[in-house]
Amino acid sequence: MKYKINDQIPDCEVFQLIDGNPKKFQINDFFKDNKSILLGMPGAFTSVCSNKHLPSYKNNIDKIRSKGVDKVFCISVNDPYVMNAWAKISKVENEIIMLADPFGDFANKLGVLVNKDAKGLGMRSNRYTMIIENKLIKYVAVEKETGICELSAADNVLSKL
Repeated sequence: MKYKINDQIPDCEVFQLIDGNPKKFQINDFFKDNKSILLGMPGAFTSVCSNKHLPSYKNNIDKIRSKGVDKVFCISVNDPYVMNAWAKISKVENEIIMLADPFGDFANKLGVLVNKDAKGLGMRSNRYTMIIENKLIKYVAVEKETGICELSAADNVLSKL
């Protein structure tokens, strides 16, 4: 991770599916004037992402909001259609905002882009969670391996809010 506590989150174009159409956004705009959590995940529908990381936040959304968090975002190196489908299947579409980093540009700027060719996934994001307040990184937890979800899980991050 190239960024540290109190650095401003890097700006980059990301995508979100809105009314069935991909729409571009500047990621920095999502973090202006609020307290948010950003979940960085290797891939939609992958085992640890779908079975542990994302559900840990879905299952704790009320506790997270009670700690003053306005929004929870999930970003992955996937296209916006895949991220939207994952939100629906995971039943998080009203609780967690899914963002697509289809070219890995945001992951690359953060310094968390990893090569997962050996698993047939190509370039992906490492697993991490950030607490961001008004565009400033206030906490970051990056896992050593994409297949681990301990530091970045909701139980750990809740204690940092």
